[in-house]
Amino acid sequence: MDKPAPPPGRERIAETVALAAARLGAERRAAFEAFAQQWCAQLDDDDLAERAAEDLAGALLSHYQFGARRLPGQPRVRVLSPTIADDGWSSRHSVIEIVNDDMPFLVDSTTVEINRQGLTLHLIVHPVLAVARGADGALAEVGAPATAKDAQPPRARESWMHIEVDRLVDEEQRTALVQGIEQVLADVRAAYEDWPAMLARLRDAAEELAACSALPADAAAEGSAFLRWLADEHFVLLGHRSHDLVVENGEDALRLVPGSGLGVLRETDAERRSASFSALPREARALARAQVPALVVTKANTRSTVHRPGYTDYVGVKRFDAGGQVIGEHRFLGLFTSSAYSARVSETPLLRGKVEAIRQRAGLPPGGHRAKALAHILETYPRDELFQIGDDELYEIALGILALGERQRLRLFLRRDPFDRFVSALMYVPREAYGTDLRMRCQQILMQALGGSSADFEVALGESALARIHFTVRTTPGQVPDYDRREIEARLAAAARRWVDQLRDALVDAEGEARGLALFKRWSTAFPADYRERVGARAAVADVRKLATLSEQQPLALALYRPLGAEPQAWGLRVYRRGGPVVLSDSLPMLERMGMRVMGEHNHRLDDGGVPVSLHDFELQATAGEALDVQELARLFEDALVRVFDGRVENDDFNRLVLAAGLPAEDIVVLRAYARYCKQIGFALSQGTIEAALAAQPRIARQLLQLFRLRFDPERYDDTAAASQVHAIELALDKVSNLSEDRVLRQLLGLIEATLRTNWWRTGRGHGGEPGPRRSFLSFKFDCAKVPGLPAPKPMFEIFVYSPRFEGVHLRGGKVARGGLRWSDRPEDFRTEVLGLVKAQMVKNTVIVPVGSKGGFVLKKAPPASDREAWLAEGIACYQDYLRGLLDLTDNRVGDTIVPPPLVVRRDADDPYLVVAADKGTATFSDHANAVSAEYGHWLGDAFASGGSVGYDHKAMGITARGAWESVKRSFRERGVDIQSTDFTVVGVGDMSGDVFGNGMLLSRHIRLVAAFDHRHVFIDPDPDAATSYAERERLFRLPRSSWADYDTKLISAGGGVWSRQEKSIPLSPQARARLGIAAERLSPTDLISAILRAPVDLLYNGGIGTYVKAADESHAEVGDRANDALRVNGRELRCQVVGEGGNLGFTQRGRIEAALAGVAIYTDAIDNSAGVDTSDHEVNIKILLGMAVADGEMTTKQRNALLAQMTDEVAALVLRDNYFQTQCLSITGRLGRQLLDQEARFIRFLEKAGRLDRALEYLPADDEIAERRAAGGQLTTPERAVLLAYSKMWLFDELLASNLPEDPWVATALARYFPATLRERMAGWIPRHPLQREIVATHVLNSMVNRVGATFVHRLSEGTGTPPPLVVRAYLLAREVFGDVALWQQVEALDNQVPDAVQAELLIEEGWLTARATGWFLRSRRLAEPMGETITRLQGAVAALAQQLAPAAGASPRAQAWVQAGVPAGLAARVAAAGGLLDALDIAEVADAVHCGFDDVCAVHAGIGERLGLARLRAAIDALPAGQYWEQRAKAALGEDLADLRRTLAQQVLAGAASCGDGTAVLDAWAAGQSVALERAQRMLADLAEAPQADLAMLSVAMRQLRDLG
Repeated sequence: MDKPAPPPGRERIAETVALAAARLGAERRAAFEAFAQQWCAQLDDDDLAERAAEDLAGALLSHYQFGARRLPGQPRVRVLSPTIADDGWSSRHSVIEIVNDDMPFLVDSTTVEINRQGLTLHLIVHPVLAVARGADGALAEVGAPATAKDAQPPRARESWMHIEVDRLVDEEQRTALVQGIEQVLADVRAAYEDWPAMLARLRDAAEELAACSALPADAAAEGSAFLRWLADEHFVLLGHRSHDLVVENGEDALRLVPGSGLGVLRETDAERRSASFSALPREARALARAQVPALVVTKANTRSTVHRPGYTDYVGVKRFDAGGQVIGEHRFLGLFTSSAYSARVSETPLLRGKVEAIRQRAGLPPGGHRAKALAHILETYPRDELFQIGDDELYEIALGILALGERQRLRLFLRRDPFDRFVSALMYVPREAYGTDLRMRCQQILMQALGGSSADFEVALGESALARIHFTVRTTPGQVPDYDRREIEARLAAAARRWVDQLRDALVDAEGEARGLALFKRWSTAFPADYRERVGARAAVADVRKLATLSEQQPLALALYRPLGAEPQAWGLRVYRRGGPVVLSDSLPMLERMGMRVMGEHNHRLDDGGVPVSLHDFELQATAGEALDVQELARLFEDALVRVFDGRVENDDFNRLVLAAGLPAEDIVVLRAYARYCKQIGFALSQGTIEAALAAQPRIARQLLQLFRLRFDPERYDDTAAASQVHAIELALDKVSNLSEDRVLRQLLGLIEATLRTNWWRTGRGHGGEPGPRRSFLSFKFDCAKVPGLPAPKPMFEIFVYSPRFEGVHLRGGKVARGGLRWSDRPEDFRTEVLGLVKAQMVKNTVIVPVGSKGGFVLKKAPPASDREAWLAEGIACYQDYLRGLLDLTDNRVGDTIVPPPLVVRRDADDPYLVVAADKGTATFSDHANAVSAEYGHWLGDAFASGGSVGYDHKAMGITARGAWESVKRSFRERGVDIQSTDFTVVGVGDMSGDVFGNGMLLSRHIRLVAAFDHRHVFIDPDPDAATSYAERERLFRLPRSSWADYDTKLISAGGGVWSRQEKSIPLSPQARARLGIAAERLSPTDLISAILRAPVDLLYNGGIGTYVKAADESHAEVGDRANDALRVNGRELRCQVVGEGGNLGFTQRGRIEAALAGVAIYTDAIDNSAGVDTSDHEVNIKILLGMAVADGEMTTKQRNALLAQMTDEVAALVLRDNYFQTQCLSITGRLGRQLLDQEARFIRFLEKAGRLDRALEYLPADDEIAERRAAGGQLTTPERAVLLAYSKMWLFDELLASNLPEDPWVATALARYFPATLRERMAGWIPRHPLQREIVATHVLNSMVNRVGATFVHRLSEGTGTPPPLVVRAYLLAREVFGDVALWQQVEALDNQVPDAVQAELLIEEGWLTARATGWFLRSRRLAEPMGETITRLQGAVAALAQQLAPAAGASPRAQAWVQAGVPAGLAARVAAAGGLLDALDIAEVADAVHCGFDDVCAVHAGIGERLGLARLRAAIDALPAGQYWEQRAKAALGEDLADLRRTLAQQVLAGAASCGDGTAVLDAWAAGQSVALERAQRMLADLAEAPQADLAMLSVAMRQLRDLG
């Protein structure tokens, strides 16, 4: 099979670079290609897709050639509007090309200039390159900027910018743009180059001020502290000058100090040539020579060209002579940083004293409400204004704001700049009244009243009932008119008094005229007198026409009209109802939610030949949208209201869009569905806010729907037009001033852009696509990575299905995913419930082929649950429509061809795999689901929903409980208890009618169930007889719909009983109290259940629904299961020994961890109950396989069904192996927990860096906590390690699928082993054709591996050797097969409950070290690349031969003898004891091949070298080295590998120099004679080493070096 194709973006980049490079000479291509790769890396896939490769190549060449020659310090800028004719490439936009030295603020400053010139930026490409240039500026080399790890000296960094803006045709515009950018770049350079000098001047000024004796000490200190605070990254310095205060022509003036200009205030040439004087403004003269204030902080009257476009901040620092006279100033220009604005005023010099003075002056009692309110006012006061305002003005304004409080009135506070450059206006208005229109009107009033030339504004909308708008009105010094604040305030208040919902005129004429004698004869006598008095005959014609349309099938008609001569906002609505009147309490909310205000109603009773007819004439007021056609509007309104009446459209405020935006009801459904999805993903704003935002912005609502059509209308979708529409919407959004509206509309825009598919245009049955009505439900498929604000963890895909009757969601972790669909009872947050489940499902599904998915739906119009049949029928109908919504968007497979769904625009790749499973509430729905699959002709057939009538019945198999029981048995086996032969006590969650609980409580005849509860009853049996109670539980299990109330109370031991959970309290006997370990004589059912959960028993078994255990520091709200808040307990409170989680989500993960830390044996629900999903997956894949045979005509459906049933036990055995081995893995790694902790920590960090793991989300400990556990001798808990196990499998699954390992002929044999033996025999020809063959192989291989070697094995070897993970897997498989691990493992596992679990663990761990070392050997060996089958066959013989030689000594070893005494067979004990030496077989086999000697001969020499040199002692010393830390482990492993390599090298050298291979002793003697000096030195050194009390790494490293001299 070919390698996977590279991503489309990479292909486009490669194509572009190749096109461009082909136009250059060979000598320039290397540098250009380096440049091009850096340049193109800045583009995302969308940018690449929108541009032709030729145009991208042209842009690349143009930029490269433009920057090919540049001298340092000289920026290059040009603007071009490329065309094919003139430039050989084209762009829709004008292109700015910039090449400059790299420095801060380049991009944002350039962007500011572009925006200042009124241009829109469409694309920016900004690679920062490391370049080498010649003396003439010619470009020689290009590369990525050097990092701290690079050995090469760093090259010059250059900023290359390619910017696309609105197309400029006029040459003058282009010239102006170039000049503007050049000036900006010059300013940036000046500020950047002079930054150190300006910072030094600022600090010098601080020192001068601190030392000034002319100022009060506190003022000098505070001013100096402020300047130092500015220097501490609170001020972006842009310019500096120093001035002397002189007298010129009798008036004070400022004279520039030569050479003091820095940054953007550098002196000009003219200023350098002559003394420059600046006359002081009149307003500043009075302050010039005053000692205080020594600091002046204000806004300059020029906008910044660097960093951001606001007005620059001016900080003036007076200079004093020795006599304390002002002699000049230091002037600093810059911008306060974000940290300056966010700093607390109490911690900000200059401000802290000011606000403290205000507090003292206010004299408010400390800690009181008004004091706190004043503190908040000062803290949130506009920071720029706070720096500038004087104490007196601040006091007056602050107290004025305080007096305003939360009163719903408008207030205005004004402050005039001392230099008359602006007036600051703080305006408070009721928040509900604030909007763009009001702000603009108020701004105009202020401009007129204050003589302003321009104005800036800033809006603050907090939790207060008042909105604050801060206007800065720019004025001309000396020309500010006198003004009266109160008069201005009154004008503003008048402007704010307006109607919230203004009515827009829309006239509707009465329609129709007499339709003939037939209608007259029918209706002439039908109208009562009151009707005739009100309605003229001409007006009645329209009523007759409507009445004539009524029938039994269509009993309702509507007519919206404009009353003759009425006001523009007045409307009339007539409702015609055959068979009975419309109830006013029903109709009024409908009309109001459509934007109509009901002013009155006239009700008329008519008679149509004995059939009662009601005519309701409503007087309405409403505002229609922009210039909508009256007749069209009436049609839309009537259609929408009819749909609301009959329930096809929900009755909510989205219906206002009919009038406000002129949208039909079916279009509004799209926006409503997106809004409902917003609610489920936790969007912060309410549905009401969304409804109001759309009604307030009807034009944008229409634009959003138009975008939806442009993206998904199968007849008219247009990507180019859609992109333009997005741009238009964004421009419109920029004009939306209301923050909530802006947020809502941007969220909806983001959701539309994140949508991949929709069924809105689907018609016909199933996948037919025949013409007909649209679906009654609407579904969207989302790319979750693009959904704004989506809570973590984010699935790969998500489908949301909306209907007035139900809503549903389906989350998938990958393209091949499976999981159950539940009938949720949480309408407010069912997606949150499903998200928690899919997270667990992802972990659980690591044992199967698909990754995790989960779905859920809720009913919105369910009949009462008391009417069970109607309730269930509605549930099934909605479930099937929910599935139709999913299948509407799912591709089909016909043979090997993928068939897209009709009338669906796909914005993603082929996606045909959709399977579902039963869950809470849908346990019996599989056949209903498969009926929908058949309706759609879905390629999976009845494999679509496993567990149906033709499938594996999980309850009948008891498979989920049996899987959980494997966990329970292992936990007890670790404690030396065989629960299949020893009585043990149990408390449980569930009842015997349930699958998981009922089957679980029948899995051992030694269960003593002392207490249990479900949602109906509490059961207590303090001292049950195991056999008797087992028989009674078995009876209940077989009794349909049984409950604990059906338990034969005569069989309950003394003091026990069954109680309803509806009881107020339950009496507790002494026996019950003793069994539960409690003292209370009576408890409420809730408290009793909590006591049962905390009971001191052997096993707590959860087979129910709900979350019952959390962590102590975890709130009930965080758990998300309100129904069980009152009875939930903490993990550390459990007194059981073992927990079995047959049900999902019984514990929170933090609760599990807490329980495990307290000594409870617990895995996770994903580990314990994975057998159900494992069985379902086997069913699906088996059905896919058998379906191929049926399709080929080689098998009938009846034969298929019979074969499925025949394999039930085989499937169960395959599934339960996964449960057995996963718990075995966790048990073994738990025994090695302290040794593995460092590896696990590194693996966690690796997964985090790779973006594959959110440590906090999975409740894995932080590095600091891991370090604390390490120091305390602790380790990860089993629940934490279970999460890591799952993530290891998910990571490896992706790695294996991305490699060619599944295609390896030997590895691919795993595909057959996945299936039952019956299928391997009968379906051998079809198995290799399975559509999911790669996924099955990858899953089977990684599970069989990770379950044996643990979660960190592959990562540790991959990290240590630099080998890709798939090769580590390959090496492991070689090691496993060569050393016969599978057979050995089976022998060990056969000893369950025959030898202590600790002994079994020792055997597996010892063999595990051999497997790990052998895997490392293969990773270093050339054999890794050879055919696996041949390698395995060749090396198995060597291992067998060496094992036979080592067996006698190994069997006699103390370890082997201890194992034998524990019950281990002697042969197995000897084989495991020899594991430490067996690795040598690989080296011996390699030497034998190299020197062409027999294995036994080489073995003798290899062993002889070890004996003569005492290498066994050296190996033991290496093994004794500490290995607690990662690098200690690496060093220890490296020494061991070096020793083995040295021994192999010496053996090969000895044999290569020998005349023959036969006599090993003679060969070694001959070699030793030739190496006598080096050999004696090595032996002496090793003897010294043996005498040392404990060899360390340094000693062993020296020893290894000495031994290398022998080679």
